[in-house]
Amino acid sequence: MKINELKKILSEKGLEKYSSLYDDVCAEALRISRAADDFEKNFGKGRDVSVYSAPGRSEIIGNHTDHNGGTAMAGAVTRDIIAVASKNDDGVIRFCSEGFNKDVVRLSDIKNPEAFRKYTSRALVAGIARKFMDEGYQVGGCDIYLTTEVPKGSGLSSSAAFEVMIGNVLSHLYNGGRVENEKIAVIAQYSENVYFGKPCGLMDQMASAVGGFVYMDFSDKNAARVQPIEFSLSDAGYSLCIVNTGGSHANLNDDYAAVPAEMRAVAAVLGKEILAGTTEEEIISNAAKIRKTAGDRALLRAIHFVRECARVEKAKEALLMGDVSKFLVQIKASGDSSYKYLQNSYAPKAPEEQGISLALALADGYLCSRGGAFRVHGGGFAGTIQAFVRNGDAQEFAGYMNSVFGEGATEILGVRPLGAVRLF
Repeated sequence: MKINELKKILSEKGLEKYSSLYDDVCAEALRISRAADDFEKNFGKGRDVSVYSAPGRSEIIGNHTDHNGGTAMAGAVTRDIIAVASKNDDGVIRFCSEGFNKDVVRLSDIKNPEAFRKYTSRALVAGIARKFMDEGYQVGGCDIYLTTEVPKGSGLSSSAAFEVMIGNVLSHLYNGGRVENEKIAVIAQYSENVYFGKPCGLMDQMASAVGGFVYMDFSDKNAARVQPIEFSLSDAGYSLCIVNTGGSHANLNDDYAAVPAEMRAVAAVLGKEILAGTTEEEIISNAAKIRKTAGDRALLRAIHFVRECARVEKAKEALLMGDVSKFLVQIKASGDSSYKYLQNSYAPKAPEEQGISLALALADGYLCSRGGAFRVHGGGFAGTIQAFVRNGDAQEFAGYMNSVFGEGATEILGVRPLGAVRLF
């Protein structure tokens, strides 16, 4: 459609059919309209365009389990990337994110990962286009303007939302929308691993692509088992709050890398590559050998792994039964285990910096008499915590946490039922 047609639809409340995706449909309609104007400024007027959405994600439960073949649950959140896109005949993918300069990927170059600098958006776009081709899908030139409400460093995985968005656009522009969202997630992971240079798991991309609450089993490294779960957090009376403690992730690579490495060290003692399928009885019966070979912290992290996977199963069953109380019990237990056994609430080399631990203590004090649950969010060591807070308490909770961590530190979110989607 032409941009004037799009604006007419938006002015006539055409976005209201997606009210489950957004807290404020009117504000989002204005956002899309502005994005359409910026598309024209960057790529010219009179183009046929379409509009897409890909959400950020929150790790609900399953802290540091995916990399060792465990289970996890994540959820798409009510913060997304919007893209306005149009085909071109130039053999290039041009993309421009709000606040950044225009960038270009030539489709003639995408077969060579070394042609793209690691840790760049160009590398991600090239990797996704390459994998589309390898999988037998169509790829062609396009112009894409993007605007995001998934902030970097928030723990909501802005990178996964961006990757999924590029796959979403290529699926609809050149493949009639036939590329399944689960497949787009796998393609996005490939791009991040091979072209971007980050050995990430699949959880972030899958949650963004599929939407809603998503249960994932990573025991088969070649094909994750995915189960969407229909459950409305808002109807159950709760909001999802993400609190950014302001801690820096710089110089934490060794701390992150140590978690999967130590779990694999325990697995090696048991004659396995990863901990998937390991029981607590196996670990405890070999505890003396594990302590000598891998150390006490590795043993504790392995215990966290097997118990956390069990909690994921219980949390899934609770949501399937619609029992939010039982679900919150597992969330609280997950946070407790991460703090005590996984030990990713702060970096041992910087004990004076404990924003995560402080946020957990504050959430505990606030929620102890109000219900709800809280836990470290994502990789840990710095960054964010997650709290499930009754809807009526969410604003006060946000103000309480912001008084310590700064205005705007707390995001009040919902879990949206759709993942990557074409809106118009």
